[in-house]
Amino acid sequence: MRSIWNGAISFGLVSIPIKVVNATESHSISFRQIHTEDGGRIRYRKFCELEDREVSQGEIGKGYEDADGSIVPITDEDLAELPLPTAKTIEIVAFVPGDRIDPLQMDAAYYLAASGAPAAKPYTLLREALKRSNKVAIAKFALRGRERLGMLRVVGDAIAMHGLLWPDEVRAPEGVAPDVGVTVRDKELDLADALMDTLGEVDLDDLHDEYREAVEEVIAAKAAGEAPPSAPEPATGGKVLDLMAALESSVRAAKESRGEEPAEVRRLPERKSARAAPKQAAGKKSTATTKKTAAKKTAASAKKSTSKTAQGTKKAAAKSTAKSTTKSTAKKTTAKTTKKTAARKRSA
Repeated sequence: MRSIWNGAISFGLVSIPIKVVNATESHSISFRQIHTEDGGRIRYRKFCELEDREVSQGEIGKGYEDADGSIVPITDEDLAELPLPTAKTIEIVAFVPGDRIDPLQMDAAYYLAASGAPAAKPYTLLREALKRSNKVAIAKFALRGRERLGMLRVVGDAIAMHGLLWPDEVRAPEGVAPDVGVTVRDKELDLADALMDTLGEVDLDDLHDEYREAVEEVIAAKAAGEAPPSAPEPATGGKVLDLMAALESSVRAAKESRGEEPAEVRRLPERKSARAAPKQAAGKKSTATTKKTAAKKTAASAKKSTSKTAQGTKKAAAKSTAKSTTKSTAKKTTAKTTKKTAARKRSA
């Protein structure tokens, strides 16, 4: 790895010659600006305002623009001769617990490599001291034209340095948090904990840049004269209003994605008043149905009784009429017979 800075670590009276190399690398895809009509490259040319001509890179230097607009030239030699002990030295100023460093201050990361055989012993001494103390070293160093703050820690068998922002470069989180009062229930926290337990364990080596891979597929397809792959349809979900339901669904989905059995999550019991209404309505419906059935039975019974009474009345009337008719006929017959007998006697 190519070094970007050469100097020494100042550890009290101990000086450790080191080389600084980048600890990270970018895999992002870069694009060129082109003329859309013919695909020609777009390039920027650098012109001098006073001479109105293009200048080469070797003719370009640094300058500071003053308040009145005048330019003060600054050369690399001027910066190299800065009266700072950190110009070529990473000066350790303190050792503190690692949790004292706010991650918001973390910046670029570098590896510090021992420069030559004489640096091996003091380099190893500093590394082992950091390991045994479980602390990190806070240091000041100058890089790329300005003094910076750094944190030294052990990574494997090497010493790494993280550039740190100065405390006044980190903004306070004012106006970021919700400005309304919100109450979180214990059940919601329990579900959030369950979701964190499910999603919390992951091997960082398994994570990769899917966006970069998708861009590479598009580039490969267009280079081969093929149509680029189409984007999948985004999931159309409605606005989630029930936080509990969203948490429960998230826990189930996370467990299923890991091949685990769906989470058995029980909802909080609802209020009794909320359940009383349906039961009361059901009771009313049942009572109405019972009353209606009883009314039908009573009506049918009354109708049947009325029919029987009417039939009995008709039969009694018919019987009475027949009896009266028989008596009347008998009287007429007796009277007729008496008259005939009397006539016969007079004739004799």
